[in-house]
Amino acid sequence: MDIFEEQARKAGDASKPLAERMRPTSFHEFVGQDHVTGEKSLLARAVRSDRLFSMILWGPPGCGKTTLAKIMAGKTKAHFIHFSAVLSGVKDIRAVVEEALTQQRLYGRKTILFVDEIHRFNKSQQDAFLHHVESGLITLIGATTENPSFEVIAPLLSRCRVITLKQLSERDIEKVISRAIKDRVKGLGKLDLEIAPDAINYLCAVSDGDARVALNNLEAVAIWGQEKHVRNITLQDIANILEKKVFLYDKSGEQHFNLISAFHKSLRGSDPDAALYWLARMLEAGEDPFYLARRMVRFASEDVGNADPHALTVANNAMEAYRFLGSPEGDLSLAHAAVYLASAPKSNSIYSAYKKALDAAKKSGSLPVPKHIRNAPTPLMKKLGYAKDYQYAHNFQGAFVVQRYLPEELEGTIFYLPTDRGYEKVIKQRLDKWRALKKKKI
Repeated sequence: MDIFEEQARKAGDASKPLAERMRPTSFHEFVGQDHVTGEKSLLARAVRSDRLFSMILWGPPGCGKTTLAKIMAGKTKAHFIHFSAVLSGVKDIRAVVEEALTQQRLYGRKTILFVDEIHRFNKSQQDAFLHHVESGLITLIGATTENPSFEVIAPLLSRCRVITLKQLSERDIEKVISRAIKDRVKGLGKLDLEIAPDAINYLCAVSDGDARVALNNLEAVAIWGQEKHVRNITLQDIANILEKKVFLYDKSGEQHFNLISAFHKSLRGSDPDAALYWLARMLEAGEDPFYLARRMVRFASEDVGNADPHALTVANNAMEAYRFLGSPEGDLSLAHAAVYLASAPKSNSIYSAYKKALDAAKKSGSLPVPKHIRNAPTPLMKKLGYAKDYQYAHNFQGAFVVQRYLPEELEGTIFYLPTDRGYEKVIKQRLDKWRALKKKKI
């Protein structure tokens, strides 16, 4: 590379967004995912031996999925292809397969295919490279923010190891920001910025665990500082730059968690006035509205449950209404849900029942499904007794028939104990009647 090419490269790098320039190039620089990238982790061993396996990287936005894939690309001797599920179709997949075949035939090299946002692929697109993953022609690395159990077809998922990445903590985000402020080659070090500790805490808190958001906000602060010839950045400066009201966060995020705790407990305590106040406080402070909406959706199942089954619909509808309207119009939809949830009858029976069922599942292991409630789509299954003596509930009075549904070892176990509050009182009366009949006959 001659001097002009080198200068052009440096100029190109300088024009890239800060988040791209600061992208880690090694596991040593990669923060927040030690369970995945640690020295003794499966992934680290696979990278060191250049024996990467097909995998799905699953985690929230800005946690490092694409960065992790690029680090692996830099360490492997295999041919690496970066592929976007948003911009590509079946025709593009066929071209990738042809390229992989060429690499194998001419150079004896494996091909690693990184598919960003793999959940955007439909079934036919995923089917298009299933055979080639199975044959070993392609090692697939997919990245998704969605649960791969629902978004990736079962045959493909069974051939991949799911690597779960965590949302970055505020301490992780602080490391990312501090590195960018100090780095004089790729970061902002040459600007000699002095950002007050409480201002850095604020940047960490409002990033919501997303390193990309944190670095984009930091870059906006740096640009403002250059334009105003200001090097000492205060908390109020950052609030003005990001056009958000100042909300005092500390390094541990205590204030953030104090406020969400106050909101949640006001809902649980059936105090709509307090719930509205804490909701307004957090929205004004710049809290992510979808974080609040998600908490209310969770609350609808955890603290209201079947006492008012409509509560979950209200909470979900409020989240979708906010997604459609945005702020400030959508804020009212969140307030609507908060008042409804605070005013609803309360029951944590669903939450308690699920915890007990989960504990039983973990302790009892893979107990067999009773044969009479198994599906029997083939003659062999019927011969083995699958579905034999199954009683179809709709053929009986009240669409109820006494038969065993739990594994024999758990028969008689009761997980769900409804309260006598709200609609759950009706459910309780119904279940009490059915359980009495069952106890009498089994």
